[in-house]
Formats: sequence, C-alpha cells, structure tokens
Amino acid sequence: MRTAIFPGSFDPFTIGHADIVRRALTLFDHITIGIGINAEKRPVFDVEERLQSIAAAFGDEPRVSVKTYTGLTVDFAREEQAEFILRGVRCVADFEYERNMAEANKQLGGIETILLYTRPEYAHISSTLVRDLYQHGRDISQYIAR
Repeated sequence: MRTAIFPGSFDPFTIGHADIVRRALTLFDHITIGIGINAEKRPVFDVEERLQSIAAAFGDEPRVSVKTYTGLTVDFAREEQAEFILRGVRCVADFEYERNMAEANKQLGGIETILLYTRPEYAHISSTLVRDLYQHGRDISQYIAR
C-alpha cells in the first residue's frame, strides 16, 4: 500500500489544496492531510475549524484522513508510516523552497517528496491571499475547499 502525508498549516485549506489531494489519489492508496501546529504562528482560522472543514471536504473519500501534528514533518511522516511526502507547487519560488525541504526530509528521514504542479486555474490562489481577503471582509467561499 502506497501512503503519503500532505502537510501544511492550511490556514485555510483552499480549492488548490483539495485539487492536489484528489489528483494524488491516483498515485497513493491513502493520504493523511497533516495540519502542522506551529506555536510561533498566529493562524487566522482555529485549528479545530480547519480540521473539521478539511474532513468535511473529504467526507466521501475513505482514503483520506486528517490529523494535526507538532514538530518536524519528517517525524509526522514516520508516525503515520507514510512512504512519501506530497506537496503542491504553484510557481518557481515554491519549487525552490520545496526542493530544499525535500532534500532535508530525505536526509533526516529517508523519505521521498512528490511534487505536483498546481493546475493553472488555481495557481494564483494561496492561503495568504485568502486570509488577506477574509481579514478585509471579502467573501472567500469561492476559494475554500468544501
């Protein structure tokens, strides 16, 4: 069985994130979406709210689970007995960052990272953009996975 984790803060979990997971289900038998808890960050959306909304978005998909974690992603992968780390890439800057993280995770835990490119129609959507719109009172429903 091929398993992967899809880690991130997911503050919030966007339609781009959901698309990556749905497309990756053709590659993996099970994907655990891991919401990383970083005490130094001040999220806009409560972790329980994020957990519930992601779980609801994949309520019809038994091959997807959602959990929270603290600490290193590579340790979470080990705890979940995941063979791969799944990440999405929107642009060249994302690629450079993800490449460096993939190398570190390979060195630290021997785990491979699989990068999927975001579909062009979602490339402009980031959690940062959605948070900014939300904090300025704009409707974000078109950007949030449901």
